[in-house]
Amino acid sequence: MKKRLLTLLGGVLVVSIVSCSVTQTKQDFSESEQFRDGEFRNAKSFEMGGFANIAKITWKFLTEKHALSVPDRAIPVHPISREQLEQETENGVIYRLGHSTLLLRLEGQYWLIDPVFGERASPVSWAGPKRFHAPPVSIAELPDLAGVIISHDHYDHLDKESIRQLIPKVEQFVVPLGVGRYVREWGASEAQVTELDWWQGTEVAGVSLTATPAQHFSGRGITGGNRTLWASWVIQTTEQKIFYSGDTGYFDGFKKIGERFGPFDLTIMENGAYNPLWSNIHMSPEDSLQAHLDVKGKVMMPVHNGTFDLAMHAWYEPLERISDLAWDNSVALATPEIGERMVVGAPRQNLLWWEKMLLSLQQAVTE
Repeated sequence: MKKRLLTLLGGVLVVSIVSCSVTQTKQDFSESEQFRDGEFRNAKSFEMGGFANIAKITWKFLTEKHALSVPDRAIPVHPISREQLEQETENGVIYRLGHSTLLLRLEGQYWLIDPVFGERASPVSWAGPKRFHAPPVSIAELPDLAGVIISHDHYDHLDKESIRQLIPKVEQFVVPLGVGRYVREWGASEAQVTELDWWQGTEVAGVSLTATPAQHFSGRGITGGNRTLWASWVIQTTEQKIFYSGDTGYFDGFKKIGERFGPFDLTIMENGAYNPLWSNIHMSPEDSLQAHLDVKGKVMMPVHNGTFDLAMHAWYEPLERISDLAWDNSVALATPEIGERMVVGAPRQNLLWWEKMLLSLQQAVTE
């Protein structure tokens, strides 16, 4: 308890200091309908709760954590090699690398979504949520990339050191409005960065990308929040159509996205680090399933789980709940192991890999 409190308070202090030291370059976003009174806003306004809510969340985080909020044994990880990636000939290949980080092969080239390869989702190496498992592939082993897609600027989705290492390999970073300033400050050229507002699109290496609405917030510290936009993404090729929710609460925007772009061969849906205290900005498993149905998805892949301890629930709970919901609602679910090769639209046997870990735990307890 004491160690957890010191780590959390130390992390909060560092984030506060870092946030005050980051260069706050003013950009003109006045043409964006989402930008009002100096900050980006959600389509539907709601109260975040202020300091009192933060204090309540902090106390519950310290006192109501599940005993298995962190796995007690190794999560299965399939190593990925450069040779394996270079020999790939199929399109629509997707690897889950952990949390919300994904590697995709589209139109003959590779893409990353929200690349976080660091040990912690934090501005420092000694505090903040620590990985449950190593990435199945290192940045050094990755081939050149057509692009990197970023959903928003939070540390578990935008990692400074990962971006710095990726810059020499990446043709284009496609990001929501304002997020580009971080990528440029960390070494990317102006030509490498494309910033989009909601409903704006671009094409890179034969892949069509559209930034679509999400219900969340932004900021890399305690102060200066919502200076950058957050987004979900529509990813289209000649063969596949994919939706990535990014971080979001459930809202009616999903139905609008489904009407404009659905159906989708695969939806990559946030499903983890949820709690009723922050239900406006993170979906429960029930919300995630409904969002999948709203956008007219064929197969759902739940992410934002299995890598970092970011809530009070057990680490496996998001996967367990969404698998039960998918079964009850006849929704096709894809829960690949970390690093497992999957092809969008191809038949596959979906194994509930975490259940083996839970069975092993139960056997150990009874023995």
